[in-house]
Amino acid sequence: MAKTPDLDAIKQERVKAEAALAAIIQREKDAEAAVRDAGRPALVAALEKIKIASMERSEAKAIADAIGKHGGAKVAAALRQLQAD
Repeated sequence: MAKTPDLDAIKQERVKAEAALAAIIQREKDAEAAVRDAGRPALVAALEKIKIASMERSEAKAIADAIGKHGGAKVAAALRQLQAD
């Protein structure tokens, strides 16, 4: 006669697997957040070395939003183009 599966053991195994998956998903989210913010130290260090004229909070937010949306390289290229004009 075939051995019947131990339903409780299977459920416990599923619970452990789900917990492990939840931990992996959280680590993935944490890593993605770190990648999205990896450029902050370089930008802050560069800003600390220069004088910045007065600006409105909305202007600073627009600059930060542009970096967040388009990335540092694209924003830097646009700023270089502005400097060339």
